[in-house]
Amino acid sequence: MIWQDLVFSFGSALSIVFLAPTLRDVSARVPLGTSLPSMGIGGVYALTFASLGMPFSAAGSAAAAGMWSLIAWYRSPSPDSPTLTTREQFRLFVADASRWTGRQRSGGDALEQYALEVSAARDGRTIGGVHAAD
Repeated sequence: MIWQDLVFSFGSALSIVFLAPTLRDVSARVPLGTSLPSMGIGGVYALTFASLGMPFSAAGSAAAAGMWSLIAWYRSPSPDSPTLTTREQFRLFVADASRWTGRQRSGGDALEQYALEVSAARDGRTIGGVHAAD
């Protein structure tokens, strides 16, 4: 056994320890664009270490790839999750930017919107279909 095998296997064990809380957290949402490449890289590392005669490193990398695959399976955002799509995020950004530029051009006070929300909450009115006190 070479010492590098122990070093790499220790690193894989640490990554498994650091990934475990993500797998246990029910509210965690890890994009597939993060978990699937990490899983693939772990698999490639496992094959590479096995071909180099480093069995502990290969097993550790395979276990890390397994953790990433579990994260991809259980913690990727589902279609019914409340996350926004890129199109919705862009649309909201454009709407916010246009409101901001309109306010800048008109010379309106940026704090004015907050004063409006406070007075509406005091009066029990709604703003944009939402009760101001919420």
